Amino acid sequence: MPISRRSFATGLSAATLAAQTTPPAGVFAHGVASGDPLLNRVILWTRVTPGAAAQVTVQWTMALDAGFRQVVQTGVTSTNVGYDYTVKVDVARLEPGTTYYYKFAALGAESPVGRTRTLPIGDVAQVRMAVTSCSNYPYGFFNSYRMIARRADLDCVIHLGDYIYEYAEGQYGAGAPLGRAPQPAREIVSLADYRERYAQYRTDPDLQEAHRQHPWIVVWDDHESTNDAWREGAQNHQPETEGDWSTRRAVATQAWFEWLPVRENPFLNLQIYRTFRFGNLLDLTMLDTRLAGRSQQVAAASPLVAAPERSLLGAEQEAWLSQELLTSKARGARWRVVGQQVMMGQLLNPADGNIFNPDQWDGYLASRNRFLNHLLANQIDNVVVLTGDIHSSWANEVTFNPFAPGGFTPACVEFVTPAVTSPGIDDRAQATGLQLQIGATHPHVKYVELFRRGYLLVDVNRDRVQGEFYHVATITERRAEEEFARALQAASGVSRLTPGTIAAAKPGAAPLAP
Repeated sequence: MPISRRSFATGLSAATLAAQTTPPAGVFAHGVASGDPLLNRVILWTRVTPGAAAQVTVQWTMALDAGFRQVVQTGVTSTNVGYDYTVKVDVARLEPGTTYYYKFAALGAESPVGRTRTLPIGDVAQVRMAVTSCSNYPYGFFNSYRMIARRADLDCVIHLGDYIYEYAEGQYGAGAPLGRAPQPAREIVSLADYRERYAQYRTDPDLQEAHRQHPWIVVWDDHESTNDAWREGAQNHQPETEGDWSTRRAVATQAWFEWLPVRENPFLNLQIYRTFRFGNLLDLTMLDTRLAGRSQQVAAASPLVAAPERSLLGAEQEAWLSQELLTSKARGARWRVVGQQVMMGQLLNPADGNIFNPDQWDGYLASRNRFLNHLLANQIDNVVVLTGDIHSSWANEVTFNPFAPGGFTPACVEFVTPAVTSPGIDDRAQATGLQLQIGATHPHVKYVELFRRGYLLVDVNRDRVQGEFYHVATITERRAEEEFARALQAASGVSRLTPGTIAAAKPGAAPLAP
């Protein structure tokens, strides 16, 4: 396998097989969720366990209070096997910046109560978002989700991909000793396989709770299809035994759309890049660096790394992103936040000086240069990149060449969230040594932690954007403990990272769902 984020797992030991997890019983065994919030609408999601029913009628109710004394809307929809019995409702005519509670009913049963929130409008003083990625079920327990669920004042949760993993038991994590062996036990390839894997993940109580309490904004990375995917193939796809790539990509993305609270547009097919506007404070632009237009990865030492015809985003998405950034500046938004999958900041291999991972922006030099040139040429400031994928915590200042003699001027900053469970470097001493080495040789890296799992809290006001890194105590057992690790912030008008402190919670947060 080419060098990738999995290279951080070299110290991992294999475990023995044991019994698999059995999904819980009940009509709403996979919980409820909401997502893709806008000023006046939001997606509500659930799944019905149908029993013998071929078609299931589902009622939904939305209220201003968790006791449903102030009901604002109700409706009826249906689902069937063609949708894997998943349910999506795009509720409209809502009020901006408002917390709502919702529930479903079907087959004589009621779902748990969910809580969601629409986006604010006008003058917005503060936005708080939890950022997460890389939740590998067999590697351990989703304690990060548990801690995110407890934060009442979040505007949303941003998931930057690798929501599921495609591997067989023991191939990338052995979950049986924890009762978390993947289902099915083989690598997933067919639509039925992907659906079964999502169904298993969505039985996890901590994932369910994070979905139940907050609206999510999600994009896929590679493991929702298969490792190191690009537009026309993937490292972990073998056509001779696993069939046509376009077929596998189609069923993988179908299952993703079924199982996640994402707004679908049948005229845009696989397009998941989109923008969310939080009043005049920030625009959140979500990208697809994986399937929309990515050229195939090349070797780290290949001169093709810099080839101008190669792209990470594809020409269409790249043009769209450029226009979104211009529109954000023109409308007067204070901050531009870009959510995407792979690290933008440079990372060199200390052994040979080549880039470490050609799957990241390092492997698509022309794409990164075009992005940075666009920011500078159009004086687009206050840009913050949010990243997942690499299973570790980073805070970077992003520029063309941070290793240039005499220093550099960054064009934007980047916060990289740690993984929920997927491994960085599982040997603490090795991780500490490499952190020190990176700190001494990579002047743009202002914080790096390679061992611990957790999540990123992003707190935004008009004066600064701050990233707070939180690490969970363990992933080998379910435990509600976290540790504040570090806060770094970028002041408005200055793309530099400086130390910060824990930000004050937003006032007036609505109660969590009971």
